Amino acid sequence: MSQSYEFLGKIISGPYTIPSGVVGTATPIIRYLFDHVPQIGVMTTKSIGLVSRLGNREPILTQYGPGCFMNAVGLTNPGVEEAARQFSYLEVPEDRFLLCSIFGGSLEELVAVAQKLAPHADGLEINLSCPHAQGYGMDMGQDAAFVKDITRAIKESVDVPVIPKLTPNVPSIAEIAIAAAEGGADAICAINTVGPAYYTEYGNPVLTNTLGGMSGKGILPIALKCVREIREAVNIPIIGCGGISSANDIRAFASEGADIFGVGSALTGMDSTSITGYFKAIEADLAENRNKSAELIKYDIPMGFEAYTLVKNMRVTEDISVLTFDGKLKVKAGQFVFVWIPGVGEKPFSALTDDPFSLAVINVGTFTDALLKLLPGDGVFVRGVYGKPIEPAKDDKVIAVAGGTGLAAIYQLARDFGNATVFLGARSKERLYFLDECRAIAEVVIATDDGSAGYHGLVTELLRQELEAREDIESALFFNCGPAAMVHAAEEVESEFVSRDRIFSAIDYMTKCGVGICGACYSPDGRRICVDGPFIATQ
Repeated sequence: MSQSYEFLGKIISGPYTIPSGVVGTATPIIRYLFDHVPQIGVMTTKSIGLVSRLGNREPILTQYGPGCFMNAVGLTNPGVEEAARQFSYLEVPEDRFLLCSIFGGSLEELVAVAQKLAPHADGLEINLSCPHAQGYGMDMGQDAAFVKDITRAIKESVDVPVIPKLTPNVPSIAEIAIAAAEGGADAICAINTVGPAYYTEYGNPVLTNTLGGMSGKGILPIALKCVREIREAVNIPIIGCGGISSANDIRAFASEGADIFGVGSALTGMDSTSITGYFKAIEADLAENRNKSAELIKYDIPMGFEAYTLVKNMRVTEDISVLTFDGKLKVKAGQFVFVWIPGVGEKPFSALTDDPFSLAVINVGTFTDALLKLLPGDGVFVRGVYGKPIEPAKDDKVIAVAGGTGLAAIYQLARDFGNATVFLGARSKERLYFLDECRAIAEVVIATDDGSAGYHGLVTELLRQELEAREDIESALFFNCGPAAMVHAAEEVESEFVSRDRIFSAIDYMTKCGVGICGACYSPDGRRICVDGPFIATQ
């Protein structure tokens, strides 16, 4: 790009940002965006508070119409000390503006967080607008006098620009903007999500938090109205966001007075490569007076739920079961779904089989415990499918390593493509399951930690021994799925025999939304497992 832009005294590479809490929620993702998407000149972080917050239990995101979403993430963050440590290692390019979003339950908390993060930021965004976290965000941002006091207090405590993010859920956003400007705001961000609102499926609120903030195409008219009213009231830069999904939307926000443009919900379902192409398309649209970028938005994302009834709960051990349901599931090897129990939560799973639909479940927490207690006749709800299917060439030799519930994804792969050897690892013989089915479609090699079945030791130790004894390994494709420690150990062994671009691994990095928006499932290189994987090539 040859054009440059100025924002609050800094020359930046592009006039776009991704709003706080969307996609760029971890430093590896931010680093990836720095490297691949120069159009994003302002990089906004997730909101950081004084102490860490786990946020709300899933579901945290739902879709109530094409391109229209509702979320209640719950201000998930690692706390200011850990966030400051992470940001201290983040190299911000000279032409990018790192905008750290902050929140707090009081003026004193906000000032403390601001002072801790200011040394690592080009500016601070004050979250005065989150509609679904009681005591934070919108609860503060609806009081003009308080907004003025907060802005002034933070402005006096740091030496970087301060940008309040305003809520649309007020009688007069212009009044709040004037108060922020009087408090010394260097710019204003508008708007955050609209609400709180409520959405149900099958008679149950989808969001575990019950209420959430609305985003996406449905709030575009509200956002434009708010930006217009702010521009008429104050003469400071405006970051405009809310429903932007195309070059025409950018033109509309610019005509109402926005200087920087936040693109968030429009990125739902896009993998990392698609996001790069999307921002290039917007840039080209604006230069050539067209609107083709709108064609890249994914309006057919499968966010709705289908009902299934449990037919059989086959207990393998006290903490492992294979659950079989009453219907089929159209899923390809490598893809996954979310299973939802209203009032309990939802989690992602690879299907063990698709006809009938079945799951392998290990008890690791509240949700899986509830699954294991299901009885025949009980119901669950399923959304998806998600992820990129695996499609090896027919002549490829597949070597797969599985542990725990990782067998589900590996079984589908071996069944659909054949010519496979599957290494299965478990703590003991009792924890092995689905063996007959696996042996019917692949060569199976077993290792148990206690030696009660197969090799006595770790499956990765057995893997090395077997690979050393085999020929033509350099033409094999490796797939690993299971606990992180096992997967990383397998990768190290396999990389001794083949190049890393022939090794693909799936690790659950806390997948929450499934559509690439929350960023919780980031990998170390910044790819998001739910849209770039779940199987991704080893770097």
